[in-house]
Amino acid sequence: MNAMTTGSDAFLARYDGLGGRLPGRDGYVAGLRARAAEAFRVAGLPHRRLEAWRYTDLSAVAQAGFTEALTLVEEAPALPPARAPHRAVFVDGRFAANLSRMPEGFRAVSLAGALDAAEGVLGSAPEQGLALVALNTMLFEDGLWLDLPEGTDGGTMELLSVATHTDRPIAFHPRHIIRLGRGSTLTLIETATGPNGAAYLHNPVYEIAVAEGATLSHVRLQREGRKAFQLSTVLASVQAGGTYDNFTLNAGGRLVRNEIHTALLGPKAACHMNGAQLAADGQHADTTTFLDHAAPDCASRQTYKTVLAGKSRGVFQGKILVRQAAQRTDGYQMNQALLLSEEAEIDAKPQLEIYADDVKCSHGATVGALDESQLFYLRSRGIPAEEARAMLVQAFLTEAVEGVTDPLAQDALAEAVEGWWEKEAA
Repeated sequence: MNAMTTGSDAFLARYDGLGGRLPGRDGYVAGLRARAAEAFRVAGLPHRRLEAWRYTDLSAVAQAGFTEALTLVEEAPALPPARAPHRAVFVDGRFAANLSRMPEGFRAVSLAGALDAAEGVLGSAPEQGLALVALNTMLFEDGLWLDLPEGTDGGTMELLSVATHTDRPIAFHPRHIIRLGRGSTLTLIETATGPNGAAYLHNPVYEIAVAEGATLSHVRLQREGRKAFQLSTVLASVQAGGTYDNFTLNAGGRLVRNEIHTALLGPKAACHMNGAQLAADGQHADTTTFLDHAAPDCASRQTYKTVLAGKSRGVFQGKILVRQAAQRTDGYQMNQALLLSEEAEIDAKPQLEIYADDVKCSHGATVGALDESQLFYLRSRGIPAEEARAMLVQAFLTEAVEGVTDPLAQDALAEAVEGWWEKEAA
């Protein structure tokens, strides 16, 4: 029996043994969980023989022996400063009402307490062939359900996930549902953080639906502890004239995979998926995207930057599918990597699959080191070597970050990026 089989069996054993602890073990949720458990039983944890997982090895996840956090944390963990008027806080995957400030005027609630009302909403996003989504469906305990009615300006809200320090490796699988009604708008700033000394698995799934003319700006800041694993999956759909903007900064964790599936389902829908990965010695950062152009006159833009120091590895896999009906598609994808060490490694696999004949699509990938002439120029002006390298790294990341327009989100990203190179060099 290999490690992957053992790891899959351990998760299934947790599901079988949790009994009535999981919310929604009766009714429609029980059916969702049972079907997910069967799908996970068949598929198991993803492995490198699968093309989509060719560059990311989950054997460490399989061998870790993760269990669920069986008790609620009584003492409030230290939280980063609030960045928005409203904040939903999840501790070890469970909603912490005493730490949250929830908005009024639209549904923004703990999913665990509203499962009866979520029938037909939970599990509506397609998840075929996604084993980690099946694992989440099987074991999720809570999540955020955010539902904006037609024409609502939701302002800016935070979604904060905090892991606590335990003496055993724990896993949590939050399920977040975000739905924007016709013409509504929302900026969601999401932060995931945890202690550096704890091994844990954070396996979130997001079901996102953007209705006609609605706009969701989704800014994600991943700052998990250095022993942590984060395996996240975003399932987003965008209707006619709607826009989904996603920016993800990966700056923590031992092994991280950020997987985004977006479908443009109505004419003139748009999607911008940008991001940056900062990985240092011993870290593995994987961004995998799938963009489905299923309707005409849609536009998409993807720009991902990766900075690798020490013995680290980065992965970018991005596929754009243009269906036959998606005439006049305008799609752009660019991945660029900056290697700060001879031991760093990047794997890049951009893909186009086009079945329409009136399209404008392009993709590209570049890999390089810091420009020695630019470094020399800065040094000749009296700037110390480490400060000069930090300036060049930040300049490299500018193109990916500049698409984030919300000032609160900009501040969050700037704080994470600033000083990263100095800290790693030290």
